[in-house]
Amino acid sequence: MLTRRHFLKHSTTAAVGGILATSALSTRATAQVDTSRVLKVGLIGCGGRGTGAASQALKADPNVRLTAMADVFADRLESSLATLRKTLSSRIDVTPATSFVGLDAFQKVIDSGVDVVLLTSTPAFRPQHLKAAIAAGKHIFCEKPVAVDSAGVRSVLESAAEAKRKNLSVMSGFCWRYDLRMRETVAKVHAGAIGDIRAILATYHTGTLTTKFPGTRTPGQTDLEWQLRNWYNFTWLSGDHLVEQAIHNVDKIAWLMKQEMPVQAIGVGSRAVPAYGNTYDNFSVSYEYASGARAQLSCRQHDGAYNEVTDYVMGTKGVFSNGRMATQGISGETNWKYTGPNKDMYQVEHDELFAAIRSGRPVNDGVSMAHSTMMAIMGRMAAYTGQVVTWDQALNSKETLMPTTLDWSAPLSVAARATPGQTKLV
Repeated sequence: MLTRRHFLKHSTTAAVGGILATSALSTRATAQVDTSRVLKVGLIGCGGRGTGAASQALKADPNVRLTAMADVFADRLESSLATLRKTLSSRIDVTPATSFVGLDAFQKVIDSGVDVVLLTSTPAFRPQHLKAAIAAGKHIFCEKPVAVDSAGVRSVLESAAEAKRKNLSVMSGFCWRYDLRMRETVAKVHAGAIGDIRAILATYHTGTLTTKFPGTRTPGQTDLEWQLRNWYNFTWLSGDHLVEQAIHNVDKIAWLMKQEMPVQAIGVGSRAVPAYGNTYDNFSVSYEYASGARAQLSCRQHDGAYNEVTDYVMGTKGVFSNGRMATQGISGETNWKYTGPNKDMYQVEHDELFAAIRSGRPVNDGVSMAHSTMMAIMGRMAAYTGQVVTWDQALNSKETLMPTTLDWSAPLSVAARATPGQTKLV
């Protein structure tokens, strides 16, 4: 059984089998890569975030070309490609022969000769796609979350260790870690500007995504197609609101706590606004640390309500606020506000990924992105069951949300929405 202590000590070096890297670029990853060499990029998952990631990758380096794309649906791929061609046509070498559709399309992109893959598909498939890309020796941008269940997190940890062994870059989609203001502020917090952290209050209060995922079902649409097109409202595909959306706050908590993982969590949640699927639309989770510090996360997605995405960090010598612009900064024994340059954090991610590849000094966010995903899943487990859930229980959970087989024509039932006090921890 994996324990919290074992996880913190050994997750960066976990052994894993796999074939040797096949990419000529990745096998030379410890040496500087010629800046004039074209880096071929493959996009896996052509939704809005995937299209944005592809655009940022193409802008990160003058000698990057998008050469292959994959999605389970042809219309999504075509729409994404058309959008990218409007502004970046000179950097797009995608052809019908390198446009792949279907559940196995991800592997075809990986096998197409690309050097870098952008993993931006539905979260349920992230562990499988990550494992396949690293086995093939590809550098990776991996969007959050990296899994929807504990089995997926354990797979990602193994993949991250394999990437480290092969000197491959794995850049996560936890974009706040690439925000220049947050980086400098967190560095000051870690240096003691507010003393020892005693409590963190974080909120992720936003509107719903019903416009993007209305749940409309067209005549003849199969269970699998309907769920995939409306993936956000099914726990097996998205991980739920806490894991898919509010996970940015979870990641900032983990970062501020210097990657120390909580001992346990207790949470509440529900579905206040009826909808299809089986997810919640609100959570409140309290994470408890060995030191006695607490991190409280509240999140909800309700239209017409007050919105705020914040982080308030209370220390023994001061407070850090990451709320609205007027309140941002550190106050207490140290009073400080960031006055440096600002740059789009989504672009910084890709700038640093391609710089790492060119320099031959890989960046590997694998462990931290697994940490944050596991913390979010742990909070969901606590809310779904209504029980206190320890880190070791969560990490070693036997729950697997992915269906055993996926068939376009076979029935695919929707699991009942969790009921606190009745739903059991697996």
